[in-house]
Amino acid sequence: MRFAAVITLLSVLILAACASPYKAPDLGGLYNSLVQNESPYRNPVILIPGLLGSKLIDQQTGEVAWGTFGVGNLSSGTASGTAGIALPMSKGQKLSALRDNLVPAGALDRVVVNFLGYPLQQNTYAHILGVLGIGGYRDQNLAEAGVIDYGNRHFTCFQFDYDWRRDLVESAGVLDRFIKEKRRYVQQEIEKRFGIKNHNVKFDIVAHSMGGLVARYYLRYGANDLGSDGSLPKLTWDGSRHVEHLVLIGTPNAGSIDTLMSLFNGYRPAFLLPHYPPAVLGTMPSTYQILPRSRHHPLVDEKRSPVSDIFAAELWIEKRWGLADPGQDHILKILLPGVSSPEKRRQIALDHLRKSLHRAKQFAAALDVPAQPPESLHFFLVAGDSENTNKTVQFDSGGRLTIIEQGPGDGVVLRKSALMDERREDNLTSRLISPIKWSQVLFLFSDHLGLTRNPAFTDNLLYFLMESQRD
Repeated sequence: MRFAAVITLLSVLILAACASPYKAPDLGGLYNSLVQNESPYRNPVILIPGLLGSKLIDQQTGEVAWGTFGVGNLSSGTASGTAGIALPMSKGQKLSALRDNLVPAGALDRVVVNFLGYPLQQNTYAHILGVLGIGGYRDQNLAEAGVIDYGNRHFTCFQFDYDWRRDLVESAGVLDRFIKEKRRYVQQEIEKRFGIKNHNVKFDIVAHSMGGLVARYYLRYGANDLGSDGSLPKLTWDGSRHVEHLVLIGTPNAGSIDTLMSLFNGYRPAFLLPHYPPAVLGTMPSTYQILPRSRHHPLVDEKRSPVSDIFAAELWIEKRWGLADPGQDHILKILLPGVSSPEKRRQIALDHLRKSLHRAKQFAAALDVPAQPPESLHFFLVAGDSENTNKTVQFDSGGRLTIIEQGPGDGVVLRKSALMDERREDNLTSRLISPIKWSQVLFLFSDHLGLTRNPAFTDNLLYFLMESQRD
């Protein structure tokens, strides 16, 4: 046994010593010809960013609420500043009716932070936008660096910016209108450039994180809403009429327990960015829609018994999580300035919590319905499996949450969640069991945002979009 171990160790050391140094691919040499070969048969590409991935501005004043940070911005680190991105709450009103003045204003390629008077930049989607520039989107940095010669004729890449705070079913309806609008535009361009009328345009979608959930709902149900009586819409694959390939990058298909932790502790997106308290995040229906599935046992009690329903509002109220936390009343006072009574503020907050959890449970059920996609629709997953990722949370008698188990993932999304792996923990000997029929899966040794900066991602995405065999 010891001899075998020594031989194995020596083999590893020899292979490591003989390994060639890492080299990045010459993207220009590989793809310049394809980039400049304008064709009516290349599918247009749509980028869908994830949570926090679209800039939000006040449509009346033009001020940036999300995307630029520091003194004088709506999103400053003060309580009133962070409350600027909260959605309205009103007892008895539907979530869809609760609107403010903020609107999306493009995918967030970079975050600008004013620190001691100096602007600092943190890249978010800059790299993926540059990569998708191969399909038509012009990225200034890549062009100036001479990495890719874009030519001057491309018209086939679009950013779908959406209000990531709002209900994801609502965002899927916005995506439906966006795709139909861009489809007409591409048809007109193809007729003008190639003389082909009413070309059957289909899109390829590249979606990061939560954006993949918007895309998956759209493909299954199109613009159809969830039933007001709690029922699910008829699964028609309506969105697949306009989409041929979906690339999901780090999408929490089975949810993420980090969402519950953020609704309990609040969330700071990155160093130097403001901290957003639980009550602010709790106004956003989308946050509840990325909670993990109860059947995967992500939440256990003090005896380590699994909770049967993570979406049960009474559990949240009993344990004082999120909007049900009385300690958040100083934030509720800012969010509900016209309500003077703490008790009335709490009633409004609990009503909003119940509506959001109910909607989230219904949304998860709609995505989990087993169904065979059309043969023309293909799913490509890019996921991380090298980072320790939170898997199981335990709460004590006082409702305090503690991470007690981790698993492989990208630091935010578990490998099992990205795959939508339905195998039981005590029976992982079989092949993957998932309601999603994956055409191709690529695992990378990167964190959640780092997935898009990995050279292997760049090369494989460009091959998949531009060079892979198609019907």
